[in-house]
Order: sequence, then structure tokens, then C-alpha cells
Amino acid sequence: MTGKYPRLRSHSRKRASGKVTVYYFYDMRLEGKPDVPLGSDFDEAIKRWDEIHNRKPRIAGTLEEAFAAWEIDEAEGLLSYTNAETRRGYAKHLRRIRPPFGEATWDQVDLPTIKGYLRARSAKTQANREMALLSIIWNWARGEGMTSLPWPAAGMEKSKWKNAEKPRKIKVLDEMWEAIRYEGNQTLQDCMDLGAATGMRLTDCTEVLLPKGDILHLEASKTGKEAEWDMSLSATLPDLLRRRRALGADHLMLLSTPQGKPVKLRALSYQWDKARARAAVKASIANDDDLVSKIRALYLRDARKRAAQKSESLEAASELLQHSDKRITERHYGGVRKLKPVA
Repeated sequence: MTGKYPRLRSHSRKRASGKVTVYYFYDMRLEGKPDVPLGSDFDEAIKRWDEIHNRKPRIAGTLEEAFAAWEIDEAEGLLSYTNAETRRGYAKHLRRIRPPFGEATWDQVDLPTIKGYLRARSAKTQANREMALLSIIWNWARGEGMTSLPWPAAGMEKSKWKNAEKPRKIKVLDEMWEAIRYEGNQTLQDCMDLGAATGMRLTDCTEVLLPKGDILHLEASKTGKEAEWDMSLSATLPDLLRRRRALGADHLMLLSTPQGKPVKLRALSYQWDKARARAAVKASIANDDDLVSKIRALYLRDARKRAAQKSESLEAASELLQHSDKRITERHYGGVRKLKPVA
């Protein structure tokens, strides 16, 4: 490759699965510096090679150099995260921050620059997440010797430099929930029942294993915390368990399609959108505009919120959701505190 693309190097690595992955690098040995990682996608590697080789000041010594290296780092970078949802989220944030920050040198990014990005970004909460990722990559780059500058917002946690976030508050009422559930197929109904009964996150609903008895065991994919539920104490889960065992599917997951296949989040999302749309149409035909707006505002992940709101107390909801602090439960799942009159 050195003829057409001078100083482009490649390195192959065989995985445990037998798959061979090729990584590309820009050769920096002439300068006595570490090679610049270009990623494992050839077309993207060529684009970055061109930026370095023909317009070197734009990449070498810039944040893009760190972005590219962090993206393929299996030890501490993006590839070190085992949770697929976390990886997807970070990859999405990285795509967003690359254009405004990639060509900048480390000394060009200061706190006013970051605050300017936060103000300009229309999606305020997402902007906070993107700056959180920039902080992660920045501190990773310090450890790799790419910069000696501290994160510009270090020590500024109490200065309110981030966008203010207002938790989404919604009451998951029976009429809203049941209207959508009625329109869903059996797989969607099973997922809704499981999430609303246990407070599991959607990813965990699709990955929790079929129990041998009545005790459902989970190690949460996001937090690693373990929990158990006695399914025999639930009003809805015993039916789900009987249907699943009668199905005789080959896979080990609790949730299953009628064809005996594992349930995928994308398929659940599609079924949810269809069921929610049909429920909204029926509510519209009945001239119940208030119910229409409530149905359209509901997400499948609100099964977790419904579980919290059905709990008898804030403490019970916090325990069900495995929150480390009841304030987290109260902030994100408002409406679960149930008080008794004193007179």
C-alpha cells in the first residue's frame, strides 16, 4: 500500500472467534512518534490518511487523533465497553462531537468553547452527554500522552456550566398502558408485562434467562447488580412463564417470539410503534384527545416507570429499580411517593 498511500500501514489481528480484523495506521516512525491509528474501516482510514498526509496540521496533535485512537482501543477506549447499548450511545455522541472539535488543537478547547457548544446545541440533554464523552476521551488522551492539559471543566462541577436538565415526568396510567397493550402482539405484551412487573430495563427484559423454577434471576447489564423475583407472586408473570415453557424454544431467554426465536429490541420497538399508533387512532375515533396525547407521549421503556409508580412506597420503588439513592428514584420516577393523611 505504500505506493498509492505512502506511510499507510496495516496490522491484522485474529480474534478468538477466528475472525481477522485489519487495523490501519499512519507511519510516524520518521518523526520518532507513535503511529496514528486510523481505525479498521478501510474507506474511513483512507480519509484520515489523506487528512494527515496532505493536511497534517489538521489531525496530528488535534483532538481527532485522540478520537481515532480511543475509538479502536480495546483496553480502555470504546471497544472496552461490553454493554452494546453503551457502545452505541458513545459511538453516536462521538459522531456528533467530531465535526466541531476534531480539527481543534488541545489548547484551542477551553471552558468558554465548551459552554458555547452547549448553548448552541438544540438538544440540550444530549449536549451534556456529548460533553461527558469528550471529558472521558480527554482524560484518556492525557493518560496516553497526547496532551498534558487538564479537562477544561475540571473542578467546575458546582458552577452549573452544563445545560439544565428537566427530568421527563409522566404518569403511566392504566388506560394509556392497557390501550397500547391491547393492540400489541403476544411478544410485545409479554415484554410490557415483564418490564412493568419487575422494573427491568428493556435490554435486560430481552436478555434475562428462562428460570428453571419460579425464581427469576438477573444480573443487570448496565450496573452489574443482581436481583431475584419470585414469579409465582406476580399476577401476570406465571402466564408468561407457562407460555414460554410450552413453546419449547431452543434458546435460553425468557422472552421469545412465537417462532421460538430470541426477541430483539428493534423488533420490539417496531411492534410498540404499531400498537401505540393503533391505540391513538382508536382514542381519536372516540374523540378522547387527552388520551390520544398521553398515548403518543408514552415509550416502551416507561414500563420501568410504571413499575415504580405501582410500588407501594418510594422506598419499595427504589429497591425494585435497584437505585443506590432514593433521590434518583424520586427525580426520575416522580409520583411514586404515597402518603397517608394524619388526621
